[in-house]
Amino acid sequence: MNIPMAKAKAQLSELVKRAQAGEEIQLTRHGEVVATLRAPVRAGGSKGLLGALKGQIWISDDFDELGPEWDEYIK
Repeated sequence: MNIPMAKAKAQLSELVKRAQAGEEIQLTRHGEVVATLRAPVRAGGSKGLLGALKGQIWISDDFDELGPEWDEYIK
């Protein structure tokens, strides 16, 4: 749903309730989208970024050790 900023000022409380219910509301100024209201991502509803791949990836202990072919570049 797109709504002009001037109209949104008068209806902010109602727009926030609608966003909390799952609706995405785009606020416009002169016909251009300037902001979006939507419900926040809830903890437990999806994984956060930190630790999201724990147990799913593996990195070798020596992944950051450069071989002799890199000697001329790191002098």
